[in-house]
Formats: sequence, C-alpha cells, structure tokens
Amino acid sequence: MALAHTAKPAPGRARKPRSRRSRQTVVAWSFAAPFLILFVIFMAGPIVASLAMSFTDLTTRDLRSPFGVNFVGFENYVALFNDSRFVRSLANTAVFVLIGVPLTMAVALLVALALNNGITRFRTFFRVGFYAPVVTSIVAVAIVWRFILQPDGLLNGFLGIFGITGPHWLENELTALPSLIFMAVWRNIGTLMVIFLAGLQGVPREHHEAAMVDGASAVQRFWNVTLPAMRPPILFAAVITGIGFLQFFEEPYVMTGGGPLDATLSTAMYTYDQFGFGNYSYASAASYVLFLAIVVLSLIQFRFLGKKD
Repeated sequence: MALAHTAKPAPGRARKPRSRRSRQTVVAWSFAAPFLILFVIFMAGPIVASLAMSFTDLTTRDLRSPFGVNFVGFENYVALFNDSRFVRSLANTAVFVLIGVPLTMAVALLVALALNNGITRFRTFFRVGFYAPVVTSIVAVAIVWRFILQPDGLLNGFLGIFGITGPHWLENELTALPSLIFMAVWRNIGTLMVIFLAGLQGVPREHHEAAMVDGASAVQRFWNVTLPAMRPPILFAAVITGIGFLQFFEEPYVMTGGGPLDATLSTAMYTYDQFGFGNYSYASAASYVLFLAIVVLSLIQFRFLGKKD
C-alpha cells in the first residue's frame, strides 16, 4: 500500500515571511540610526568620558598634554567628602529637597482639589494664573524675587504696614535658604497642579458615591478613596520634583551667589564652580555623587509610593 505524501510548502514561500521581517527590521533600524548616532556621539559618549574622567587628575593644565593624565582611583571622591564646602552643599541640597518637595506637592494638591471641587467660576483663569510661573524663565523669576526680598523690597514694605521690620531675607544665613525654598514652591506648584488635577478627574465618581452611602465623611473619602486612586500621579510628581530640586542651580546662582557664607550653596552650583576653576575630574566626581543621590531618592520614592497590591 502506497503511503500518502504530505504536501510541503515551496521553499520560496517558507522564506517569504522571514525575509519580510528582515526587511522591516532593516527599515526600522535605518530610521532609528540617525538618533542612535547622535545619542552615542553627544550623550552616551560624553557620559562615559565624564565617568572615566572622575577617576583621573585631569585639570586645565593637562588639556595641552592629555596623555599625561594619571588614574587616581577614588581619590577625587574621598577629597569631596573631606571638603567642608561640598559637604555644606550636600546639606543645603538635602534641606531644599526634604522641605521643598513635600511642601510643593501639598500646596499643589490643595490647589488642584480647590479647582476640581470648590471653584467653579473663573476656573480657567486660576489654572492659567498658577501655571504662568512654570513657563516663565527661571532667571527672570529669580531676578523679580530678588527685588521682592531685598531689605527695602516689596515684602518688607508690606510687613512695615503692620509695624513689622522684616529681615534681610537673602543676606541672613537663617532666612536665605528658606527664601529660596519658598520661591521654588511658588514657581513649581503649577506643574504639579496640572498633574494632580488630571488625576483627580480620573477618580471614578461611583467610588465617592458608594463611600457617601456608607456614611464616610469628606476627610474619610479623601484618605480612603481619593489618595489611593491618586498614587500613580503622586509618584510621578514626587519623582520629577525630587529630581528637579536636587539639581537646583539658577535660584542661588542668580539670587544669592551661594551666600551668605555658603548658606545657599547647592551641589549643582558647587560642581559648576569647580568646572569653572578648571578642576574637571573633581567636578565630574561631584556630578556623579549628585547622580547617585538622584538614583537613591528615586528608588526610595518608588519603594514607598509605588503601586501596591
């Protein structure tokens, strides 16, 4: 009895899907190639070079003879933490972040709640007003606030109406950094307000109605219904605000120059100064310490604010 032979596809047909996928892959990579080339040349390459530079003793005097640069290991990193100005800059940055980020998020959330529930008329006007500082140049904002906080500025003039003599806000070691924090909070609530407002409008109304039927108060509905549903936008807001506040530079550079007595010196400004002094390897090490701080803060935020079962 003859065995039936199973029909086999033609070799050309079997290769056709694979060849089509190969052509699609080639086309896709050809479109991505310009970005990848630019990324490697202008982003990835300098990042790797700066990391390698942080383990050398490269300074301005070595630019003419770069082959004379020596590998020094972790000496730059050890020297950083033995530098009192760098340690002070880390402390200032930590205070700026630990106070500024929660305060900005709290104020922005209150504003978003007011716009979402309480304010019905002129809502668009208030949204534009709170968001306007975000799209304004930070240098322009810092210059205006520097005039407001001068000894004879607008703030002290307002306090003088009530018989209060205001301090020299930016020249006092105790009030300089809080003044920068207040200005940064005022400028950044607009961005978080938009994020929180979008999150609030995404909370299912049925959940609030079910909680009201169960007799939950407004505060209980906020803590048990609104906040759990707002976890993703809160995490996103915390991460982007934390990264931005860790890199704060323009505020002290324009308003105080890092003074008085390094009371407002930030890590980013310290790194900028070292680069200006020609200490390139030292500045690279400082920038990677700041990068590590950003990574650690982001991991902590994901750990405590990330999605939970």
